[in-house]
Amino acid sequence: MQTLADIDFTSLIQRAFHPSPVAWEDQVFYFFLVDRFSDGNEHDFLDNAGYPAAGGATPRMTPGDHDTVLQDEASAAAWRKAGARFTGGTLKGAASKIGYLKRLGITAVWVSPVFKQPPWTETYHGYGVQDFLDVEPRLGTREDLRDLVATAHAHGIHVILDVILNHAGPVFSYDADRYPGDRGMDPRWDGRPYRIGGWNDASGQPSLPWGEPVADRDAAVWPRELQSAESFSGLGRIDNWDWYPEFLEGDFFDLKDIRLGQGVIDHFRISPALRTLTRVYQYWIAYADLDGFRVDTVKHMDPGATRYFSSCIHEFAQSIGKEQFALIGEITGGRGNAFALREATGLDAVLGIDDIPDKLEYLVKGRCNPAEYFNLFRNSFDIGKDSHAWFRNKVVTLYDDHDQVRKGNQKARFCADGGGELAAAALALNALTLGIPCVYYGSEQGFDGAGGNDRYIREAMFGGDFGAFRSRGRHCFDETHPLYSELARLLAVRRETIALRRGRQYLRAISGNGIDFGEPHMINDELRSLVAWSRLFNDREWLCAINTDPLHARAAWVGLDFDLQQPGQRLVCLHASDPAQVGSKITVGAPRPDWRAVWLDLPAASCAVYGPAS
Repeated sequence: MQTLADIDFTSLIQRAFHPSPVAWEDQVFYFFLVDRFSDGNEHDFLDNAGYPAAGGATPRMTPGDHDTVLQDEASAAAWRKAGARFTGGTLKGAASKIGYLKRLGITAVWVSPVFKQPPWTETYHGYGVQDFLDVEPRLGTREDLRDLVATAHAHGIHVILDVILNHAGPVFSYDADRYPGDRGMDPRWDGRPYRIGGWNDASGQPSLPWGEPVADRDAAVWPRELQSAESFSGLGRIDNWDWYPEFLEGDFFDLKDIRLGQGVIDHFRISPALRTLTRVYQYWIAYADLDGFRVDTVKHMDPGATRYFSSCIHEFAQSIGKEQFALIGEITGGRGNAFALREATGLDAVLGIDDIPDKLEYLVKGRCNPAEYFNLFRNSFDIGKDSHAWFRNKVVTLYDDHDQVRKGNQKARFCADGGGELAAAALALNALTLGIPCVYYGSEQGFDGAGGNDRYIREAMFGGDFGAFRSRGRHCFDETHPLYSELARLLAVRRETIALRRGRQYLRAISGNGIDFGEPHMINDELRSLVAWSRLFNDREWLCAINTDPLHARAAWVGLDFDLQQPGQRLVCLHASDPAQVGSKITVGAPRPDWRAVWLDLPAASCAVYGPAS
């Protein structure tokens, strides 16, 4: 397909489509980069039906495989270099691991962009699109995408596809005339347009006349409707990421800003490029039977453009029976801005809010007071809502992700700094607090990537030349891994318990002596304590807790709701890091007349969930 006119929408929508979930807050997301997830060549793993898979050549990772590339500098350098290129993950490979995700308890996958990149680039992450109407051949085909979605649906898993409106890939080059630098002229934003050297050809050279139609599918930008000079801002790269209007008009590094329109939100004038991209993404919904989009770089789009896109996509999805098609915006720049943009533009939920992943990680690692995390979900001036339950389906929460903007130039997964022993507690806090939880691929296997570039937190789970744990040629689809096993048990409890998905949330006070109660807090700049919170739903209470001490068991009285609990009532253990504790009971006491509490004793770095005994 070369133009929108090549799409027969009438025929495309003449079929039954997979329905939306009743409630997105009931889902558990799993995010993977297609190039880094699976190449389909693994050996010694379970197939989608749960049987030992036939074929494949890549053996499973063992602890002895860790750090093997570091034995000499040449090997380490080759490993690092491999991380900057496509490594071999495919859509077919991802489809072969749907059973792995199903058994983990995942109910929705967020898939990185799959659209065609310029053939001369190594933009394995997918965010530098050259052809919005085709799939990147290094990842697979259109049919492979459709098959992945169908396989996911057959296993009860919804599919959220990452999409980009703000920019295309490096599809043209500037003929910059100002700001000399070390590498020639540096076309950075100053509010004035730059000369354009031409469309980039299939080898990345600006040899094709700017703004003129191009026939080569590997050159310029596609669909053909975008091959106009008016489709792009042409103002150079963003240098000051929070300056208006620079952050709206400038290029995202070498990715070229698309002119989506102009004007304030209520009087926004939509550009032809925005109309084209909106129709393109409607095509992908119908073609692949998608369930939602994660919309990239919303902060850098005019709010009017986002609102137009949201309205058109929701209406199209509803017209084919997808009543709750999800639009989840990546909005950096603070929670107040994120929530305001969500409300103004019609997005369903947001992610990328920097304080949530930071506080979640710091709480579990004992580097902040629990209230700093839990207060993010309380009533506040920032959101102007009268109930913190509002958060349950408006925020996607995660602590590891693929770019970690909040960490600057030094990226690090949760387990990178010796936090591996607390990883189960982090997964529990993410899964059992408000919001739609999202697991970043490899977190369930304890991935510990870190370094001064995004590549180090984008390890290849299938092995290849850039394997996890500084290895190569070893895959990590290990369903016996302790983290995988515990998370699977935990998510099963969440799936069966509506309060853990939709309930109100309260941080609980604790006491060592049953007399003096208070919220846990850091002592000498560290938190080594029980942290407990309740989820209340329909006048019933469930208690969740983690131990942030990686070395020692911790015990305390934990306060409960005074009106819902009576002395002598019992709570039953629904989940514990030690499976032998499941089914055991604790008794509600009144250590002082005006309190209801239970005595809770948790092993080091563990988590637990208790619910009503009857």
